[in-house]
Amino acid sequence: MKIGIIGGGIAGLTAAYRLSKSGHNVVVFEKDACLGGQAGTFDICGQPLEKYYHHIFTSDSDIICLIDELGLGAKLKWLESNVGLYYQGKTYKWVDAFDLLRFPGLSLVNRFRLGLTTLQLQRHKNWHDLENLTAQEWIIQHVGRKNYEVIWEPLLRGKFGERADEIGMVWFWGKIYLRFSSRGKSMQKERLGYLMGSYGQVINTLAQKIQESGGKINTGTTVKKIIVEDNQVKGILTDRGEELFNVVIATIPSSSFLSLVAELPKNYREKLQMTTYQATACLVLTLKKSLSPFYWMNISDTSMPFVAVIEHTNLVKSSNYNNKHIIYVSNYLTQDSLLYRMDAAELLEYYLPYLQKINPEFNREWVEDCFLWKDEAAQPIISTNYSQHITEHRTSIDGLYLANTTQIYPEDRGMNYSVRLGNKISELVLDNTGIE
Repeated sequence: MKIGIIGGGIAGLTAAYRLSKSGHNVVVFEKDACLGGQAGTFDICGQPLEKYYHHIFTSDSDIICLIDELGLGAKLKWLESNVGLYYQGKTYKWVDAFDLLRFPGLSLVNRFRLGLTTLQLQRHKNWHDLENLTAQEWIIQHVGRKNYEVIWEPLLRGKFGERADEIGMVWFWGKIYLRFSSRGKSMQKERLGYLMGSYGQVINTLAQKIQESGGKINTGTTVKKIIVEDNQVKGILTDRGEELFNVVIATIPSSSFLSLVAELPKNYREKLQMTTYQATACLVLTLKKSLSPFYWMNISDTSMPFVAVIEHTNLVKSSNYNNKHIIYVSNYLTQDSLLYRMDAAELLEYYLPYLQKINPEFNREWVEDCFLWKDEAAQPIISTNYSQHITEHRTSIDGLYLANTTQIYPEDRGMNYSVRLGNKISELVLDNTGIE
């Protein structure tokens, strides 16, 4: 069976690996020059590094199993994380219950209320009973307006902007549930997984295995159309020509998929059209000095123009990067926003005074290099009752499948769920074709 896969991110490569390993003729099409999608890497300080910050949790069984299967398990290290919170001009340690109790931005009653409710969510198993509520509604009802305004509203607005009030509680529950699952039984220390040498090794090894099984990978190739005849997929038209396939799997954003298949039925198209995304602009800086003592710093201040600062070298030692310090300045934006249209130099200059608020000693001379990575479909907008709007992986067109981050609900995007998605779609294709 000949299978075409559109998209060379982790989901697409995992599916291609599974299907080619099963003996099928697989061809991957990726529009960018490099594979990996949001998990792609670039060279910095003489080492590969993810374009967007990446780590995994101890509960991320799918990617952990894949890493072991690919022979990379010895390189996966579990490292203690530390989290900070920027609030009203100061940074606070935000690692355990004692840090919460010491936080001056909330009354003692509100601090206890916040801690107890966080534990409640961590133990909450049934997300279905949260579906009809927004995160805003649930948090204010259970934790109080003050806790919402001080802690959660700035983070929701930083990620979803004007759409923050629409975000479903299930999305928020997933973040809390997953985050606490990475802690030990004492709930004191969070351990995060990092593949020493970068997760690019997963991408490269998958590509190697696909090619060893006879599969092909075409990078720098733009897909123009999915060819359909008599409600049956026939092939793919790219800027290099036409190629015939028995099955086509698209692992691309819903809007991109819509533009490639005019023959999709109305109800399926309407579900796809309901899907919207936040874009991301992620600025990566190499510094002479460390910005803060924290790996992950949430910005709980609506006057700041970014939502988080992740200092990679506070998780992975700076000695791995010529003793330089690497930070990601994370931002989620609409595509038409002023900040999203800026280039790396412009964005750095805009951010400089705000980074100085985090560390007053920080100045432009600390910055040795600057990189900017953008993605138009970084974060699906997860609203209430989202499960009713999810498209099926198998379309009504025979042989045509869709697998993207809008379909992994109630989980959110992440490498683990991309691996799971690749596994799932490959199994679905094999089951529906009756071929092993």
